[in-house]
Amino acid sequence: MNYENLTLHTDKYQLNMMYAHWIQGTHNNKSVFEIYFRKLPFGNGYAVFAGLERIVHYIQNLKFDDAEIEYLRMQEEQYSDAFLEELRSFRFTGRLDSVTEGTLVFPGEPLIRVEARLFEAHLLETAMLNFMNYQTLIATKASRIKQVAPNDTLLEFGTRRAQEADAAVWGARAAYISGFHATSNMRAGMLFGIPAKGTHAHAWVQSHDTEEEAFRRYAEALPDGVTLLVDTYDTLKSGVPAAIKIARMLREQSKELSAIRLDSGDLAYLSKQARQMLDDAGFPAVKIVASNDLDENIMLNLKAEGARIDIWGVGTQLITAADQPALGGVYKLVAREKDGAYEPVIKISGNPEKISNPGAKDVYRLINTETGKAEADYITLAGEAPPAAGKPIKLTDPLHSYRQKQIENYEAVPLLEPVFEEGELVYALPSLEQIRRHHEQQKKLFWPEYLRKLNPEVYRVHLSDEAWDLKKRLVREHQG
Repeated sequence: MNYENLTLHTDKYQLNMMYAHWIQGTHNNKSVFEIYFRKLPFGNGYAVFAGLERIVHYIQNLKFDDAEIEYLRMQEEQYSDAFLEELRSFRFTGRLDSVTEGTLVFPGEPLIRVEARLFEAHLLETAMLNFMNYQTLIATKASRIKQVAPNDTLLEFGTRRAQEADAAVWGARAAYISGFHATSNMRAGMLFGIPAKGTHAHAWVQSHDTEEEAFRRYAEALPDGVTLLVDTYDTLKSGVPAAIKIARMLREQSKELSAIRLDSGDLAYLSKQARQMLDDAGFPAVKIVASNDLDENIMLNLKAEGARIDIWGVGTQLITAADQPALGGVYKLVAREKDGAYEPVIKISGNPEKISNPGAKDVYRLINTETGKAEADYITLAGEAPPAAGKPIKLTDPLHSYRQKQIENYEAVPLLEPVFEEGELVYALPSLEQIRRHHEQQKKLFWPEYLRKLNPEVYRVHLSDEAWDLKKRLVREHQG
């Protein structure tokens, strides 16, 4: 079994729709789908787009091998042999445009646009949503954590609690995009060049007669950058005092203890007491690392209590996005080929936020040229002339049409970039460091009110007049 082939990493109804289109002779008809999400996660003011690199590699490696064909042959639908032979030659031949990873993004705007044969576009949906939804969710969670500890060192410690190996590795990458400094996962370090960090477990201490012996032998084995876990028995009575003894031993060898780590108990109280003990012993440079089911809320409270923590190891709550385990991104058909041209299509719902925006679209970030800050995001139909500097734009909120304003002094920055054209990769995937820097630059474009953790100001995403008029017209037509 080839565990690396992700071609069947899809929902069965995608194959059934592909088969039905093939039977009806419509499988080569062109279509446009867009990926977006409707609601920001965690009550946050923004999301951080991630997942594109994995999507690119997934598309490049789509291939129905013998194992996949034979598995499909066994299905209850009894797909015809001719259809299965058609799958053997499957490859992506369409176009894909995407937002750059690390970009701050908002509800309702297209993050990925796919223009391809229906036969291809249906197959892509499930996997792309899987990759984008998860990585964007974790990158957003990591960015929230970064907001409450902007000047501290952040370590991703989530592997053992992640939902399987891929989640651990790609979650570590997503966290690094949003400002985490290192991961405990060695595979993520090897694959992506993320710094890998680690200390020792309670089991190391338990396997020795005393904490002091355990610390000494660990320091003898790894004398450079020693971090000692001090809470196996009693943090203040035995753990920290033993660590101080090892710090003195290292200093005699012209080396320094790097840090101690707290993994349980009252982290605010213990960190303050440990800090005082280390300072009094002459080791003010020794850092204090904290872990134990941390998230942005606990970290903010610990800081409010005056906790003396320099480095945060964040695991379960980050890698599982425990307070919101799914982003809810969707993949919607917005245009279909009819009589040789694209016809916009719409999905109607009793919930206004679920009514789709019809037609292939572009999205621009409008930057105020006087302040250098983002004013709004602006969605246009793909055939429209892009917004031009000096030309006033009327901004209409797509959910609340009475909310309107006009701006004049702006620069319109397109957010969607070509990634695949005619099935060929035309996009130079940026390095992880470039994506990380891009994310930091993105945050500088927004006023703090949009970025704050609690009750952030709502950043507006607006439709052009043409896009808004098209939506209203199709709603009228379909509702009679």
